[in-house]
Amino acid sequence: MKNLSVATFGGGCFWCIEAVIQRLNGIETVKSGYSDGQIKNPAYREVCTGRTGHAEVIQVVFNPDIISYHDLITIFMTSHDPTTLNRQGADSGTQYRSIILYHDETQKTIAEQVFSELKSVFPDPIVTQLKPFQVFYEAEEEHQNYYNDNQEAGYCRMVIDPKVYKLKKMYADKLKD
Repeated sequence: MKNLSVATFGGGCFWCIEAVIQRLNGIETVKSGYSDGQIKNPAYREVCTGRTGHAEVIQVVFNPDIISYHDLITIFMTSHDPTTLNRQGADSGTQYRSIILYHDETQKTIAEQVFSELKSVFPDPIVTQLKPFQVFYEAEEEHQNYYNDNQEAGYCRMVIDPKVYKLKKMYADKLKD
């Protein structure tokens, strides 16, 4: 029986983070969704307004015997810009904030350790929020597996492709075969 863990985080559009994390060895599932907001079961159109307080996030089920939470958070932090407040590239608003929602105190401690290890990597301070996980709302079906299903779309080619190429270059040893 597999020893599985759950991680929840967001760094801009969930399509981008989902595409990166899906490619890692030890990842069982990745679901795009919403968390850290004020209303129950928000819809994409509501979250896009920025008025619900939710962040676009992914929820990851992973095997820590294959990929550690430390490595997962390190890869997440280096696959987006954790120094820009409420923005990733052209995506702007609180729904695109960089956030880690920890599921227990061990995850919190590990995330704090990764922040400390990476602060010298970035020219500006890390602004990624670190908050306790409360609830995850799965996004609509058209937002799941978006990159894999739409690789020819302009957004995928312009925004997500470079992130996937960077992943392959920096973390080739962590990728699925």
